[in-house]
Formats: sequence, structure tokens, C-alpha cells
Amino acid sequence: MTAGLWEHWLLPGIWITIQLTLYSAVFAAVVAFGIGIARTSPLWIVRFLTGFYVEVFRGTSALVLMFWLFFVMPLAFEFQLVPMWAAVLALGLTYGAYGSEIVRGAIAAVAPAQREAAIALSFTPAQRMRRVILPQAIPEMIPPFNNLLIELLKATALVSAVSVADITFAAQLSRLATGDSLEIYAIILVLYFVLAFVLTRLMRLLERRAKAGIGQAPVDSGKRPLITRKLSSRQEAEQSSNIITAGGAQ
Repeated sequence: MTAGLWEHWLLPGIWITIQLTLYSAVFAAVVAFGIGIARTSPLWIVRFLTGFYVEVFRGTSALVLMFWLFFVMPLAFEFQLVPMWAAVLALGLTYGAYGSEIVRGAIAAVAPAQREAAIALSFTPAQRMRRVILPQAIPEMIPPFNNLLIELLKATALVSAVSVADITFAAQLSRLATGDSLEIYAIILVLYFVLAFVLTRLMRLLERRAKAGIGQAPVDSGKRPLITRKLSSRQEAEQSSNIITAGGAQ
């Protein structure tokens, strides 16, 4: 592969893929937290509407949604999205639906004693969520969010179908220019692996910091089995007291 192909196609394609991943991840995170928290609402209509959203976007193809936003919406509503933002919107809505289930599950996994202690201290529902529940739920969300982020990175390859010049689109142009499929697609596989590896390391660092923030030591997977260790009732009470005290001091 020539230096010109790297300079004019592949390097810009890498940057476009990074931008797509970051923008889509931020949008998906907003959707995931908004829908995931709403799914714990005591109002049945809110749970129904958010559940309907999750089922719709989990059950539809991100690629077809991208086509709809880019090709159909201009005809139906006379509103044209640029390819980049059509791709971000499609990926964010789709993966936000998956992420909302992670958020809902992590919130539901917080020990009932933590909620009861916050209620005893007369915290409002918003205060309970912000100061007690989310600080304990977020560290448990990060490992599945890491997997979802890697899936999102790989799904950015779909945007080449709407002419966004990402890595995959650049690889297609390079293959047409040189006729060398083996070398080009081998390089693309390595590039995706490197990006995924970097994201995984960053997410693991974030997980350690999040757990340290609530007084949990990171689990050494080489020495301990990959199971969830239940706290004793005394440890749970102490941890609840520390978190609520810290929240009330803010």
C-alpha cells in the first residue's frame, strides 16, 4: 500500500471512525440513562412508553434505520440530514436502547437497604437516585457498557453504506485503486482491533476509578473467580452509611 493511500484515505478514515464512535457513544449514553431511569418510574405509562421504545429499536436494524434517516426522511418530511449525523442518530438510538437495559438492571441490583436508608433520611426520589443509587450502580454498568462500546465501534463500519468516509469506506476505495484485497482488509482488521483494545483499556481504568470512588477495591480476575461476591449485612450497612453521608454533605 502506497503512502498516498494512507495519507489521503486511510488516516482520514481512522479519524472519521473515531469521531463516529465518540459522538454515537455520547448520544447513546444520554439515551440509555434517560430511558433506563425512566423504566424504573412508578408511573405505568412511563414504563410502557420507554419499554415500547426499547423493543422497537432493539428489534430493528441499525443499517435500515440509517437508510431510512438518510434516504426516506428527505422524501417524507423534506428534511435532509448530512450522512455523518444520520449515522450518529441511527447508531445512538439503536445502541441507546441496548444500554438502557444495562442501566435499568444495574439500578434494580442496588440493595434495597440502600434505598430504605435514603428514605429514612427523607431524601427525595431525585436525591435518592443521584446521591445513593447511581453512585453504586454506575460501577456495575461499566463492564457491560465496555462490551456495548466495542460493538458500537464495529457497527460504525455500516456507515460506509451512506457514503461516510470511515475506515471501511477508505478500504473499499483503496481496494478499487490497487486491486489488493488481502493486504488492505488485513490492515483494516488490525486497525479495528487496535481501536477496540484502546477503548477497553480506557473503560477498565474508568471502572477502577468509579469503584474507588465508592470504596470498592478492584477485583483481581487472576486470583479470584468471576462471580459477584455478596457483602455481609454489616459491610452493606457500613457502605450504605458512608455513601449516604457523602451524598448528604454535598
